[in-house]
Amino acid sequence: MNAPPLLGAQDMARFVARALVSFPETMRWFPKERTEVTGLPIRAEFFAVPPKPREGKLTVLITGGSQGSRTLNRAVEDSWPLWPNGAVRLLHQTGASGFDDIAPRFRAAAVDGEITAFLTDMPRAFAEADLVVSRSGMGAVSELAAAGKPSILVPLPTASDQHQLRNAEALEKAGAARLVLDVEMTGPRLVKEVMQLISVDNAPENTLEKMSQAARAFAKPGAARRAAEILESFAHPSH
Repeated sequence: MNAPPLLGAQDMARFVARALVSFPETMRWFPKERTEVTGLPIRAEFFAVPPKPREGKLTVLITGGSQGSRTLNRAVEDSWPLWPNGAVRLLHQTGASGFDDIAPRFRAAAVDGEITAFLTDMPRAFAEADLVVSRSGMGAVSELAAAGKPSILVPLPTASDQHQLRNAEALEKAGAARLVLDVEMTGPRLVKEVMQLISVDNAPENTLEKMSQAARAFAKPGAARRAAEILESFAHPSH
């Protein structure tokens, strides 16, 4: 849990035996003595993603999740003619609903990169990317943290209790991500954000490396084991 609880949850918190949360900020909604920051259990493959040396053009992965994102898809397409020559390579996961419409135009525009409806191996895609543009659900930000990936996060504005915005704010505050509101994400804005990160003035190798280190600070590699230990302690209180 990483957002203010829904109506009635504050009353329910009194009866929670143990609350396992992802961010320290969430602890305030539950009894301190029964609350622990464990993070969200994430596949081990994300923790095994090796650091990617910064060399040549920047590889940018854009993913709106398995369903895709109309905002991200539109912004990426609008960005095609705006990138400085040779600056970036785009890996764009559109989602199934947007692929048939966008893919032919992507190929006709001779964009440097790849386009796909769905990524079956997200850890591998992360390993190829220098920077990730993504929504900011708890699963997404936990995977980014585990892989130590710098990101530009675009929260889904209709997410309950604005939890995606809260997630993105937490990573931005830590220096792990840049936050762009959904209504503000356009082709020019995407290009501007990326180019600022890799500008000479910002010392890109340092900027991206610092963001990567900040992202890894959010990672909780023992989340699944810790949750299992707590469950077992309730099942076998005498052990």
